[in-house]
Amino acid sequence: MTASLRGWRGPPGSPGRVAGVTTTTSLDLTADLTTLTAAVCDIASVSGDEAALADAVEAALGAYPHLEVLRDGDAVVARTHLGRDSRVVIAGHIDTVPLTTDPVNLPTRLEGEGADAVLWGRGTVDMKGGVAVQLALAAALTEPTRDVTWVFYDHEEVDASLNGLGRIAREHPEWLAADFAVLCEPTDAGLEGGCNGTLRAEVRVAGVAAHSARAWTGSNAIHSAAPVLARLAAYEPASVEVDGLVYREGLNAVTITGGIATNVVPDSCVVTVNYRFAPSRSVEEATAHVRDLMAGYEVVVTDAAAGARPGLDDPAAAEFAAAVLGVTGGAPAPKYGWTDVARFSALGVPAVNFGPGDPLLAHKDDERLPVAQLDLCRDALRAWLTA
Repeated sequence: MTASLRGWRGPPGSPGRVAGVTTTTSLDLTADLTTLTAAVCDIASVSGDEAALADAVEAALGAYPHLEVLRDGDAVVARTHLGRDSRVVIAGHIDTVPLTTDPVNLPTRLEGEGADAVLWGRGTVDMKGGVAVQLALAAALTEPTRDVTWVFYDHEEVDASLNGLGRIAREHPEWLAADFAVLCEPTDAGLEGGCNGTLRAEVRVAGVAAHSARAWTGSNAIHSAAPVLARLAAYEPASVEVDGLVYREGLNAVTITGGIATNVVPDSCVVTVNYRFAPSRSVEEATAHVRDLMAGYEVVVTDAAAGARPGLDDPAAAEFAAAVLGVTGGAPAPKYGWTDVARFSALGVPAVNFGPGDPLLAHKDDERLPVAQLDLCRDALRAWLTA
């Protein structure tokens, strides 16, 4: 059955509409994974323009009687109701960062053959390869050994207040009720536990404006920001072990602004810093750390999100790790960036990252995916869901 709860979809502008790129189409969930991934990618869905892809996902999943399909805005949820002893959520976002025209990164193109084939194009890594794996399994697994909630959500690549998963958590928390969750973010087909937290803050430096020909009558705020930059340059980020995984922290200046004209001594300068902190720290502890480092300066936190501990000691997580690593090999690793596993953690649901694609290629103009990873991730998830 299909229930449609349509909310705000974002502006109907054209950031995702490029000549030669599909805007509306149907998806064949029984196609081979390379074909399905290309089809999902070729429905352009830059953040704020996900409606066409959400429509296609909703229609495709609605054809399968073993799934209940729900929708909120441009987020689509499909779930089984088999009366299993446990329920898991498998989630992925359907939006991408903006397209480029030089080079053109949509439509997708396939290079090579067989196990060496590579699919190029926007979204192949972040994260429509993972979305295609989700769609194929949602259609194929009519009798999984766990009840499954498949989540396809919007607005992940933009401001956190617009995030579709966050919106579902606020407005339909029962849709996300589960014993365990998997986020199909790109991990190079490896298992990555938890994620770092992130904090952005403005370090504000004051000065006194003056004519630049008589600079001695003022105080140059940009010059006075030099000690801020020196502290950041000398900062040695920590590596912190959390539940057996080592998370690398980082604290960097990411923007600097100041001055109003080329003949005026600036009376203000703002250095924006981004602190990526281990999930053992709270947002409050991360804030205190930045304030301590920048003692003597005004520090204004503009955005912050807590990380998520790995949670691999949870029985459901340990069972997932054993099943998946039995197919892919390797060992669990930390997720250095922030991902929506933190949202599940806040809901009390243990969660991990697992999906195809090299995260170092996410958002790059030469984004590309070895298609062999699609089959590997599908097979690993299927082994877990049918064990």
